[in-house]
Amino acid sequence: MDGGGEAQPWALTIGQAREALDSRRLSAAELVSSVLARIDAVEPAVGAFVTVTAERAMEQARMADERIGRGRAGPLTGIPVQLKDNLCTRGIRTTCSSRMLEGFVPTYDSAVAERLEDAGAVLVGKGNLDEFAMGSSTENSALFPTRNPHDLGRVPGGSSGGPAAAVSAGEALFSLGSDTGGSIRQPASLCGVVGLKPTYGLVSRYGLIAFASSLDQVGPLTRTVGDAALVLSAIAGRDARDATSLDRPVPDYASSLSGAIRGLRIGVPAEYFAEGIEPGVEARVREAIGVLEDLGAEVSETSLPHTRHALSVYYIIAPAEASSNLARYDGVKYGYSADAGTMDESLERTRSEGFGPEVKRRIMLGTYALSAGYYDAYYLRAQRVRTIIRREFAEAFGEYDLLAAPTSPTVAFRLGEKVQDPLQMYLNDIFTMPANIAGIPAISVPAGLAGGLPVGLQLMAPHMGEETLLRAADAYERAAGHRMEPSMDGGETPR
Repeated sequence: MDGGGEAQPWALTIGQAREALDSRRLSAAELVSSVLARIDAVEPAVGAFVTVTAERAMEQARMADERIGRGRAGPLTGIPVQLKDNLCTRGIRTTCSSRMLEGFVPTYDSAVAERLEDAGAVLVGKGNLDEFAMGSSTENSALFPTRNPHDLGRVPGGSSGGPAAAVSAGEALFSLGSDTGGSIRQPASLCGVVGLKPTYGLVSRYGLIAFASSLDQVGPLTRTVGDAALVLSAIAGRDARDATSLDRPVPDYASSLSGAIRGLRIGVPAEYFAEGIEPGVEARVREAIGVLEDLGAEVSETSLPHTRHALSVYYIIAPAEASSNLARYDGVKYGYSADAGTMDESLERTRSEGFGPEVKRRIMLGTYALSAGYYDAYYLRAQRVRTIIRREFAEAFGEYDLLAAPTSPTVAFRLGEKVQDPLQMYLNDIFTMPANIAGIPAISVPAGLAGGLPVGLQLMAPHMGEETLLRAADAYERAAGHRMEPSMDGGETPR
């Protein structure tokens, strides 16, 4: 990033920063100051933040230094983090990048925000996203688009485009996003960072503003797999406030990163190399799978024939759940409220003015799928196919330890290229949606460049298979050595 000499503090991984903090070569205040200066320098071009919490960050950094001085530091103490702006933060506005919640300031923290604060992490701000996490490019933000640090004329992916761009550009050492149909992994792929979607229920959704409750999951975006393991250990675990939270012991995921994957059985589903994948993307992913094979993994082709229906299933179930979840935004209790002559007119104006086009599109799709006379034909049938897809994955994991595939069929596309074509936009998540449908963990790891832009390798594991998933991803990362450093050029700086 910065040429020559020792890396700037903002460019460190969590692991490197931890070593520097514990050895007192660097203070938390110096680390956070470096990150805030980096935000000041590049944020006008990137647009990764909805809110920057500089004063709070410096106070937390001071507290982290005191904690370190008392010998009570954990892996994340003093480490700067950004949170996607659909994760509630007490006293800090949480907008979902929507006009509907533009001035909303929660009175409570999300579970993951609580756990990171308990771990001593330092919040530097809230990340931009597609409105209510509905989108694949962060162009659907009602506030402003985010730009890809590798080419400012291209999208960072979505809906966690702000978090992915922030980590890629050095504006945070890690971020948390949400993944409903690929919203952590796809932008991680396009921005050249690591993105992990945990098993559904492993991380509490309490305080995550809901899009599709049976699909949403919170997870980390980081610069390395080792960093992702550290963050996952901090945020995972049972939470009584989330009825879907799993009551399972939380391992020290970083301790599983042995680098050894000899004998690991990896399946390569043929359906993930279908028509529409860019040749450069396929070439890089095939090469990445070859690296896994060179490391001693047993790789063979397999088939998941019903995954081709995942896109259709997703765009019935997710909008149906969104229609239900977003019914609460009526302009009465909180959020945007439009003045009108009657209550019905006020409700209509509030929702038509408060929601953007993509959110309204999905609400209408979901309401239609749930309406009388269509429920059985659409929603019920989609749930039945979802069960088939889950069963198919379970059968595949009876034969394989992991599945390997591309994360996205393309590299980052140009800003504005697909905004007017919703179907083409939806197809960007075609390789990531099946893991959400099945509720299994999946990770995207940088796999090199195609046409000068990042490509992601996606690995998928069985339910609660994070230790094996992270071990294989880490082994690949070490062997391949792809550290994506953005050029920060190629486009305009409109903000």
